[in-house]
Amino acid sequence: MPYNIVIADSQFLITESLKILLKDEGQFIVKQVVCNKYDLLKSLSNETISLLIVDFSLIDFESFSDLKEIKKEYPQIHILILTNTVSKNDLIEFNNIGIKNIIFKTVDKDELFAAIEAALKGKPSYSGDLLDMLFELNEKKFSTDETGQLTPSEIEIVRLVAEGLTTKEIAVRKHISFHTVTTHRKNIFRKLGVTNASELLMYAIKAGIIDTIEYHI
Repeated sequence: MPYNIVIADSQFLITESLKILLKDEGQFIVKQVVCNKYDLLKSLSNETISLLIVDFSLIDFESFSDLKEIKKEYPQIHILILTNTVSKNDLIEFNNIGIKNIIFKTVDKDELFAAIEAALKGKPSYSGDLLDMLFELNEKKFSTDETGQLTPSEIEIVRLVAEGLTTKEIAVRKHISFHTVTTHRKNIFRKLGVTNASELLMYAIKAGIIDTIEYHI
């Protein structure tokens, strides 16, 4: 089953290149290319879309709240930010609204499709420079000395969360109850002082619990 994609970007060469690359893969259909918010919202309302590839800086969004509203209105749509530049404040804003797939336009073909695959699977993906920036932003929060606070079972839960598994999927994988996994997650978040899965991912990479390469796009 092919994935329907909308590209929101005003750079002609970028959009044309993406259309060709996606078409050549065979499993993607570019339903529309838009260059403004009005056409983007219209396209999303008229089509069943799997993935939105967007350069936030080149679309006439009023604020990050516009992306937040899109995520709320169309929770089934995955969002991949493909851009030339991202500030620290941008990363904080993206993280706050749950966008965890951000790469630069300088990536090569393999990196691009790895990021697309990760986005469609609900797994995080960042360009390497962005991971460094995230580490810097969370340096105090994610000290490797805190690893010892977690039990072996909790560390395993962290790895499974980082893989993108839901609480229900983790329960099935580990042959334990949904309630037990929920309790583990609450304890992990409390011990590490994190509030969401994105922060937990940054901790897990920083502490060496998971393989950085998997997320180092």
